[in-house]
Amino acid sequence: MASMINVALPKGRLGEKVYKMFEEAGYGCPDIFEGRKLVFESRDAGVRYFWVKPSDVPIYVERGAADIGVAGKDILLEYAPNVYELRDLGIGKCRMVVAAPKGFTDDSEYPLRVATKFVNIAQDYYASVGRDIDIIKLNGSIEIAPILGLSDVIVDLVETGTTLRENNLIVYENIMDISARLIANKSGYNFKSREINALLEKLQQTAQI
Repeated sequence: MASMINVALPKGRLGEKVYKMFEEAGYGCPDIFEGRKLVFESRDAGVRYFWVKPSDVPIYVERGAADIGVAGKDILLEYAPNVYELRDLGIGKCRMVVAAPKGFTDDSEYPLRVATKFVNIAQDYYASVGRDIDIIKLNGSIEIAPILGLSDVIVDLVETGTTLRENNLIVYENIMDISARLIANKSGYNFKSREINALLEKLQQTAQI
């Protein structure tokens, strides 16, 4: 008898897109978008979904509460969870960039003040180019930091660039492309490899991932 696959989905638009992919692959679940419930299952499809904060998905997967989950590559690089990265789903595409006010020039005599919530990614990037930095950890409204003189630049995700433009910021450097990844708990994958691989095969057929 096939085991249920526990799936951690990120709340929000990305999670809804991912669920639609799973549904089209034959892993739909009734009433998943109704009410305030957080856990939904379909025994016929052999799947149980639960909605969690995007940055928490790797934690649920790494700790075994979920067999598989979907997280942005930015989250995986920032927190480095001990999980398998199974597939690039090709959705949730954006860029990790360095942005600053127009006319900004970098004075290498001083540490560069970098505002970001992606501390590890920023540190790794600037270490790779040999630039001394002063990290300023923020959790929201990153764009305001250079406007108020808190930082010289920001390191953040950009999808359309609208927020940057509206705050008179421009992209100075592209760090990396980001997209959503399907990840798996290592022990869970070993025990449920048949079920997870069958899901992957159907996703490849329907979503062309």
